Amino acid sequence: MPDRKAHNPDWPWAEKFRISQAVQVGDTVHISGQGPLDPQGNIVGNDDMSVQSQQVFANLRAVLAEAGATMDDVVKITCFITDTGRYAEYSAARAEAFPNNIPASSTVTVADLVLPGMLVEVEALAVLGSA
Repeated sequence: MPDRKAHNPDWPWAEKFRISQAVQVGDTVHISGQGPLDPQGNIVGNDDMSVQSQQVFANLRAVLAEAGATMDDVVKITCFITDTGRYAEYSAARAEAFPNNIPASSTVTVADLVLPGMLVEVEALAVLGSA
């Protein structure tokens, strides 16, 4: 059985949630839901779906880098948004984040997310070397 390895950027706020930002088993990297948080744990883009989505994908890139992966290795994402009417803003940020290898994608509308003010959260699955 392949080894299991956690990957965590050096984000001080992450300790209080007691989760791994990513867990790698073999060549597969399972990335926890990434929110629109800066490295200090502050929500960015107050009520701005576009800015929050860009931050989410920046955080996803940081977690992937810890595992030696890139956005091109992502094969599946699941997005949770709080307002379907603002989907186009998220979709534009997603298109910008994945200019090459477009992953499979699902989007789910939810009533709210774990932190007040969060409009978007994205979890991902990456396979190293799949690009």
